[in-house]
Amino acid sequence: MIWKRSAVLRFYSVCGLLLQAAASKNKVKGSQGQFPLTQNVTVVEGGTAILTCRVDQNDNTSLQWSNPAQQTLYFDDKKALRDNRIELVRASWHELSISVSDVSLSDEGQYTCSLFTMPVKTSKAYLTVLGVPDKPQISGFSSPVMEGDLMQLTCKTSGSKPAADIRWFKNDKEIKDVKYLKEEDANRKTFTVSSTLDFRVDRSDDGVAVICRVDHESLNATPQVAMQVLEIHYTPSVKIIPSTPFPQEGQPLILTCESKGKPLPEPVLWTKDGGELPDPDRMVVSGRELNILFLNKTDNGTYRCEATNTIGQSSAEYVLIVHDVPNTLLPTTIIPSLTTATVTTTVAITTSPTTSATTSSIRGRSCQI
Repeated sequence: MIWKRSAVLRFYSVCGLLLQAAASKNKVKGSQGQFPLTQNVTVVEGGTAILTCRVDQNDNTSLQWSNPAQQTLYFDDKKALRDNRIELVRASWHELSISVSDVSLSDEGQYTCSLFTMPVKTSKAYLTVLGVPDKPQISGFSSPVMEGDLMQLTCKTSGSKPAADIRWFKNDKEIKDVKYLKEEDANRKTFTVSSTLDFRVDRSDDGVAVICRVDHESLNATPQVAMQVLEIHYTPSVKIIPSTPFPQEGQPLILTCESKGKPLPEPVLWTKDGGELPDPDRMVVSGRELNILFLNKTDNGTYRCEATNTIGQSSAEYVLIVHDVPNTLLPTTIIPSLTTATVTTTVAITTSPTTSATTSSIRGRSCQI
């Protein structure tokens, strides 16, 4: 009996050692399989960053987040740094997530998640903070600009990180030939960028909107824009438009002087053959129109319309030739040869006695037949 009891004890002792060794081996294996996992985070200045650290296998080992200065932010669910912007999002054996609100450029850097195994294991997460560019401003425009002048416009924006991109548009068409300058701001973190556009203006540029557009990854595909509407002054352009292409004697005629310019020319001056209009009672000027009430051959000649503004003067000429009124022929009725027509004519006849006797004699002879 003693021998049997001793054998049983030895058996359980061996089994215990084996079980202890197996447990120890599994614990080491599980500990080696633990490793914190993090991801880099990008956030816009003023926004909120979420830093997450996860562990697939954890045997109640603590997790910790530290900032780039190696200050502990959270140890498990315990807050370590007095910063009201930093809050706990989630804390468990498998995850430690914290949030940093109202992020500034100084928050950028490498954050560390630590898993307190033996030895301690860490994972890095880099927080990138994007600097939002200020609303762009366009400078260099002075109104008005004279036609033919060289215009230089500059668009500038500050505070972007990384440096923003500037593009120019005119009439919804992008202008490529521009100058670009990038300068580092005093904080040595953000940039001021500017772009200069040079072009010579003409009258077609009057009223055109020139747009400076700033593109940056912090703007969520909604670019910031600045707009400058151009005002160009130019000399008048003049054209005479007649009311009829074939003026005839006795008919009225209206000549319209169409003038364009900036400032708008007003009023216009009408002359004939280099002098004043010869017949003011019949030739009436109303605004830009010359109204000749009825034409005759004496109206033939060269009519001139002259428009003037503060920039210059322009004129146009119209040579008037009054045509005769064409003859109007009366319509003629032609009766075809195959058509028969009956014409009835009523004639009043006065008879004498002699004519009556003769008639009776003829009538009587006819009766004898």
